[in-house]
Formats: sequence, C-alpha cells, structure tokens
Amino acid sequence: MAKAFWVATYRSISDSDKLAAYAKLAGPAIEAGGGKFLARGTAAKAYEAGLLQRTVIIEFASVDAAVAVHDSAAYKAALAALGNGADRDLRIVEGV
Repeated sequence: MAKAFWVATYRSISDSDKLAAYAKLAGPAIEAGGGKFLARGTAAKAYEAGLLQRTVIIEFASVDAAVAVHDSAAYKAALAALGNGADRDLRIVEGV
C-alpha cells in the first residue's frame, strides 16, 4: 500500500492566535493517527507562480489513514479552532 501525504498551503493567515489554537489541537490529532510531519514553514524558495506561502507536508501510512485523521473528531475540533483564521488549501496525495 502506498503512503499518502497531506499537502497544505496557506494563502494567508489573518489571525495568528486562531492558527496557534489550531496547531495545539491539530498536531496531537495528526500524530495520534500516525501522521509524521515532514516539512512546515514558509517556502525557502518559490518558482513558477512565485508564491512564498506557508506549506505543511505530513506523511501517512495510506490514503485511508490520511482521510481518517482528517475526518476524525479530534481534527474537526482543530478546524473549528482555526475557523476563519487562515485561508488555506489541503490536499491528500498518494505516494508513488
């Protein structure tokens, strides 16, 4: 079974307190589901569209595991804490 990755990009962060509240809840929820943080922070260098956005990459054992964490009650609580504090995009990508 191929690994899967969450790839999240943040277009903007309008409330750093809400982002901190999200992170406090999201980290443990993700790790409890087997997620491993591979990268997080503002891009070191950007090409193509040139967007230096905050990006987070998290590895999971499978797509099913990645989806289960996203749909879990613990992660939903993290999303509720974030609310409208950031405009972001999250994708689940299957590894090769």
